[in-house]
Amino acid sequence: MENFDLAADALNLSIDVRNMIKYPERILHVNLPVRMDNGHIQSFPGYRVQHSTARGPAKGGIRYHPGVTLDEVKALSTWMTWKCAVVNIPFGGGKGGITCNPKEMSQAELERMTRRYASAILPLIGPERDIPAPDVYTNSQIMAWIMDTYSMTKGYPIPGVVTGKPIALGGSLGRNEATGRGVYYTIQSAAEHLRIPIKGAKVVVQGFGNAGSIAAQLLDSNQAYVIGVNDSRGCVYNANGLDIPKLIMHKEKTGGVVGMANSETISPQELLALECDILIPAALENAIDASNAGAVKAKIVGEAANGPVTPEGDAILEKNGVFVIPDILCNAGGVTVSYFEWVQDEQHLFWEAQDVYNRLERVMKNSFAEVLKIYLDRKVSMRTAANMLGISRVAEATVLRGLYP
Repeated sequence: MENFDLAADALNLSIDVRNMIKYPERILHVNLPVRMDNGHIQSFPGYRVQHSTARGPAKGGIRYHPGVTLDEVKALSTWMTWKCAVVNIPFGGGKGGITCNPKEMSQAELERMTRRYASAILPLIGPERDIPAPDVYTNSQIMAWIMDTYSMTKGYPIPGVVTGKPIALGGSLGRNEATGRGVYYTIQSAAEHLRIPIKGAKVVVQGFGNAGSIAAQLLDSNQAYVIGVNDSRGCVYNANGLDIPKLIMHKEKTGGVVGMANSETISPQELLALECDILIPAALENAIDASNAGAVKAKIVGEAANGPVTPEGDAILEKNGVFVIPDILCNAGGVTVSYFEWVQDEQHLFWEAQDVYNRLERVMKNSFAEVLKIYLDRKVSMRTAANMLGISRVAEATVLRGLYP
C-alpha cells in the first residue's frame, strides 16, 4: 500500500480511481477437511483472492506454507496486478494459498488436499476468469491435479485453467527457466544503460534456487564471473569465479552449494558485502534491510525474489547510487511465460522453446525500456517508475470500463 500511494501520488490519481483499483475485487476463504493417511480428518484454511480483473482474467500462484495468511494472499494478489500490467500482458492479479506444512504431508495427503481446494475454489477459477499457477511449495504435479479436478467437474479437458503444468498436459517449453531468463534479460538492459559490459562483470547470487541458478548460468555462459553464491545451507566464494555448471551438479548431488571444489565458505553478511557489479537477491523477502543495505557494493541489484529489499533498505541503496531493477519488472518472466502457456492452451497450438525465449526477451526488454523512460523523465526511483507504469495501465482500463451498475 505504501508503494501504491507513492506511485499514485506521482501519477496524480484521483481519490475515485484509487478507491476503484486499490482493494481486492473478490476474497474467498474456504475450509478444507482432508482425510489424512492415519484415517483422521484434519481441517486446513484456504484462500483465493482476485485483486483486479480490469485488464483480463486474474492470474497468480498458489502457495502451501504454514505462514500463509489472508493478509499475505491479498498483498501478493495486488503485486500480481501491477506485475502483469508492467509487462503489459492482458491479466489482472490473483493469488491463493493453503495454511499447511507440505513437508509433513505424504503425496497422497497433498493430492487429497489439492483436489479439495480445487473443488472449493472452482466457482471462481477458469481459463477466462482466474488462472492459478505454482508458487511456494507447489509444483507442476499440483497444477496437474487442479487441472484434472476442474476438467472432471466440467466434463472435458480444460488445460488453460492453470499454468505451470507438466509438458504432457499442455505446459509450455521454457516455463521452468522463465523467471531466471527474465532476470537475465533485464540485467542485460540495465548493464547496457549503465555501460557495464556483462563480459568480465562480477556477479553475486543470494539464493541458488530455480531463478538464481538459471540467471547465474546465463550470466556465466556470457562470460560474467559469478564470484559468490548461497542457499539455505551456506555460502561459497571464489574471487576468480565459480564453475556454475559444476556447482549446479554439486547442488543436485549434495543438496547444497557448500563443499564445492575450488571455493571457500563465507558468511551471509560477507556475501552481500562482496565487491561486485551485479547482485541478484533470489531468496526470500526482506533480505536487504536497514541493517545490511549500506554494505552492498554492487552497481546493479536485480530483484529475482519478491520483495527482497525493505523500504528502508531501498532508501539506503538509492542514496548510495545503486541501480535497482524492481521485482515487479525483474522477475516478471515467470508470469509472462505463464501467459504464453495459456495462449498456447487456448489456441491448441504449441511453440518451440526458441520462440518462447525470443518472445520473452522482447517483452522483458520493452518493459525495461518503458520503466527506464519514466525513471529518467520523472526523476523517480526505478521501483516507483515500475509501479507508476503498472498502476497507470490498470487505472486507464478501469476508467475506460467505467462503473457498473
